[in-house]
Amino acid sequence: MGFSATKPLGVAVVGTGFGQKVHIPGFKEHAKTEVVAVYHRDIAKAQAIATEQNIPNACSRLADVLALPGVDAVSIATPPFLHYPMATDVLNAGKHLLMEKPTTLNAQEAQSLADLAEKNGLVTAMDFEYRFVPAWQYLHQLLTEGYVGKPYLVKIDWIMQSRADKTRPWNWYAQKSQGGGALGALGSHSFDYIPWLLGPVKQLSAKLTTAITERIEPESGETRPVDADDSCLITLELMDGTPVQLALSSVSRNGRGHWLEVYGDRGTLVLGSANQKDYVHGFQLKGGLAGEALSDMPIPKRFDFEQNYMDGRLAPFMRVVDNWVTGIELGRPLSPSIAEGLASQRLMDLTHQSNETGRWVSL
Repeated sequence: MGFSATKPLGVAVVGTGFGQKVHIPGFKEHAKTEVVAVYHRDIAKAQAIATEQNIPNACSRLADVLALPGVDAVSIATPPFLHYPMATDVLNAGKHLLMEKPTTLNAQEAQSLADLAEKNGLVTAMDFEYRFVPAWQYLHQLLTEGYVGKPYLVKIDWIMQSRADKTRPWNWYAQKSQGGGALGALGSHSFDYIPWLLGPVKQLSAKLTTAITERIEPESGETRPVDADDSCLITLELMDGTPVQLALSSVSRNGRGHWLEVYGDRGTLVLGSANQKDYVHGFQLKGGLAGEALSDMPIPKRFDFEQNYMDGRLAPFMRVVDNWVTGIELGRPLSPSIAEGLASQRLMDLTHQSNETGRWVSL
């Protein structure tokens, strides 16, 4: 039996890091979804999670997940290098798809998934949560209404300390070939919300660096090289000529957090959070028109979450799920879908190209 008005969408969760912390509780909490299966490559761990979370099926092979009759859709929360092969199997099996960012390892893979989803008539979604955070939604409204007027300059600082500890282990995140690095973790979000908030990108120039070049691989105890970026300096020019400066870091102790500043001929908007523990909680918005000091801009109640949770990521994720489910009901994807994932991935590819050539690159 498939998804209907009287039966919840049967979702299989593939990946049990972020998947276990956010996806499983989000799908269990949402009124129109239920978790019917969980995947982990270690069957004992899959079974332990299934037992703890009261999930009826545990699998260590994706093929077994896709063969279950109750699976209508799949969410993929695995490391990036697994996204393309797993998503291809999901879409070929006729299942709707929700994916974590970064989308894939390159734009060619993302384009292939977009084409396959369209061919098979399946609805996709990307977990670009910032589109669903109240402060960000209000910022979007104000920019759309022209609060700042013509933008003169946009500055984005996303300065975090999550990887600053040199004793953090070597894993996929340390490897460029597996989609690791600050660009994939942070930049993939920025490359989604910049066009959403400000318009399309014309060209960019980038410099990627790796400050911590070695980490210890836990199983062997050996030192392994790190080639994934941990800091990124990117300058973008939007189609309307607006310059955007983007600084990303995952190794900055006592970093200032996540801040977006928009300066225009009519006014200024500054959105930011210094929270290093929870990248959704803590955002505050300030604004000021020409001749005025910046002041707090309370977020209208209409943007409030239906419910708040200790883990700030859960409420916006549930809005992503709601958007996905609505798209499935309508029979067409709603933004952000794999199309927005592809757009973000293209900008990531151009960032690597610019870093490697030392030149500006155009879309």
